[in-house]
Amino acid sequence: MTNPTHFRWTSSSRTHVGLIRDLNEDALLDRPERGMWAVADGMGGHSLGDYASRTVVDRLQEVPPPDSLEAFVGHARNQLQLANHDLRQEAIVRDVYIIGSTAVVLLAWDSHCGYLWAGDSRIYRFRQGELRLLTRDHSQLEELKAKAGMSAEDALLHVPKNMITRAVGAADTLEIDEDRVEVDDGDMFLLCSDGLSNAVSEDEMCNALAPGDCEHASETLIGMALYRGGRDNISAVVVRADDFHRNEMTALNPAL
Repeated sequence: MTNPTHFRWTSSSRTHVGLIRDLNEDALLDRPERGMWAVADGMGGHSLGDYASRTVVDRLQEVPPPDSLEAFVGHARNQLQLANHDLRQEAIVRDVYIIGSTAVVLLAWDSHCGYLWAGDSRIYRFRQGELRLLTRDHSQLEELKAKAGMSAEDALLHVPKNMITRAVGAADTLEIDEDRVEVDDGDMFLLCSDGLSNAVSEDEMCNALAPGDCEHASETLIGMALYRGGRDNISAVVVRADDFHRNEMTALNPAL
């Protein structure tokens, strides 16, 4: 079924291996015509991280046409569960402990977006000059901050920043968090791997997104992370929503 929306969705996606690693273990999904975007980050230090992230994206490509946002989110959740099963089975075949990947998915339907995630890849929303983190990292750092009420600086003294607690392929049962958000004219969304969010500040993200150009923003953000040393794979998907109805009313008002 065609997605019934009065928003025009545009997007730009970029990924870079970085300046240290030999292999890019990130994979992206950029399908504005279907209202689907995703970032998957293969787990560093484990076997076949690039295979894991590609498995996640390939499974998401198979999401069938939905007839509601609830169905859209449900189909994506099911595909992530299938990817989890695929990776668990592949780990058995290859006799390795884990083949895993983070996943963060954004789905647009009419005037709302649903989003799902497992791991520490993130989604931010940029609206009227303000940036808001929509996801919460599944990491030991975030768990310690929540349980002990510590600042990020204090928590980092006790646990490593990159130790995640959930990932597709990490366990037989995959826990996926999800939420929804209403979309407004001019909203922009940034999906990124931790290679970007660890290197680029939120103020810098705001500056990159402020001009409202998806391609400019994705290129600028990747460039910033490389300038900071590019110690990890770096991925960014930038998405923008433009409200046709609001634009038409703006054009008609002077005549009225």
